[in-house]
Amino acid sequence: LPTLTNAYLGTRVYRDILHVNGVYNGAVGETHRADPPTDDLRETFCLDTRTGKWHGQLWEGCCVDVDGPLPFSQAIYGCLYYLLSAIPPLGSANFPFSGISPGGLSNGTSGEDYWGHVFWDQDTWIYPNILLFYPEAACAILKYRIRTLEEHYTTHGNKDTRCKVSLGECSNGPEVCPEKIYGDEEIHINGDVMLAFEQYFCITQDLKLFQQEGGWDVVQAITQYWCSRVVWNCEEENYHIVGVMPPDEYHCTVDNSVYTNAVARRSLKFAIDLGSQLHFVVPEEWKEIMKKLKVPLDKSRCYHPEYDGYCPGEPVKQADVVLLGFPLMDPMDPEVRRNDLEIYEPVTDPQGPAMTWSMFAIGWLELKEVKRAQQQMSKCFSNITEPFKIWVENSDGSEAVNFLTGMGGFLQAIFFGYAGFRYKLGAVKKFVTFDPIYPDDIKQLNITGICYLGSKLSFIFTKEKTTIKMTKSSPDLHLSVLEVVLAGTGEHLSLKEGQSVSFLTTAGWIQKESALP
Repeated sequence: LPTLTNAYLGTRVYRDILHVNGVYNGAVGETHRADPPTDDLRETFCLDTRTGKWHGQLWEGCCVDVDGPLPFSQAIYGCLYYLLSAIPPLGSANFPFSGISPGGLSNGTSGEDYWGHVFWDQDTWIYPNILLFYPEAACAILKYRIRTLEEHYTTHGNKDTRCKVSLGECSNGPEVCPEKIYGDEEIHINGDVMLAFEQYFCITQDLKLFQQEGGWDVVQAITQYWCSRVVWNCEEENYHIVGVMPPDEYHCTVDNSVYTNAVARRSLKFAIDLGSQLHFVVPEEWKEIMKKLKVPLDKSRCYHPEYDGYCPGEPVKQADVVLLGFPLMDPMDPEVRRNDLEIYEPVTDPQGPAMTWSMFAIGWLELKEVKRAQQQMSKCFSNITEPFKIWVENSDGSEAVNFLTGMGGFLQAIFFGYAGFRYKLGAVKKFVTFDPIYPDDIKQLNITGICYLGSKLSFIFTKEKTTIKMTKSSPDLHLSVLEVVLAGTGEHLSLKEGQSVSFLTTAGWIQKESALP
């Protein structure tokens, strides 16, 4: 048989064989046959070979090369390929995009691949990687959330500014979680969606999305929803959020989930800051709740209880409290960050979903504990099925197949762990930081195509030297003049299109040149 184009055609994985309707690509490009277990799974279709050009355009603007172990590089390439295959074609503003489900294209039935529904997996685990390279595609994800909000208004016949995001959405937005408790209680998804909007704004400074294209409607609706969910506790003199399910789905109907409350507070802060930039009158209620919303902290043990009444040692399904450090970047003492990792790592289910270990790895890398981070990263490989690097949700092969959520978590450990990228959105300065740290078996880390304020950047990290190049400047002249600021010395290095700057490897950040407003 002739070699097929590079396109993701697989629909099922049976142990170590990827079945693609009778034909699948080999590891080095040869084509082989594999018979589906039953005729019911056999399909006839036409393959559009132009998909190779489409993927070529995506790869041209996004590349990660590692001088290190081959399986590690292969895992990165596989994850990038599958994630990029799930986004709309570039330059297709009117593409009918309906979100990204944990298994990619919406497919699945009862008990299989989450019915193809869209969860927080899209916004928290998949989206940040896409945003780094392709803000245009990230914006399509946000516009999907805007569209589903608008369809909610149409369905209900009114425009109540208070609106809850569905945990499990179908293409037009209604809550379709088959088990009611998840849709009713796992309300942290509201903050997860809001965080995605905030990250986009930090990377692009695109006010048009919020002023003219419905972004502010989503921000306002989620903020009003949070305000409707808090209750005042007279004894503690703060606001509580009660009766929720945290990301750790082994527990439900708990009060003051630390992640839920922290992401709600983050939502309120972004809404207040954005409203000010848009010159809107921000309700005092938002400010009051943000200041007085309880985020549990055990000061005697210096750690965050997962919720009110949590006892250290109780089993946890997946990454939960550790998400406060990243992606929330909730301010905390390094001792608290360390204790959160120490307390929750050993009680997290070893058979839990794949994205969990990457968040522990990022936490340990923040604390410069590279060996402990690598222990967590190595767990990810238990979820990869050869030879096509297909991920399964759980290491025993159960649950969702071609689990983009796990891939997204793994890639975040590369970008936000090894490279140390962070989005920073301050009242005065907006910037992206870097702080590279990685194991000794990686000699060099090259990341090409990072997008910031419309410019494209490439990074080459080694233990001794870092090189940053602006490969393409922003078409917006006001945003196109960037500089690197080194954390240790405060030195400013101007970035110009086609030119590179090099320096001894250290932490730093990229911002608009300080002379610009």
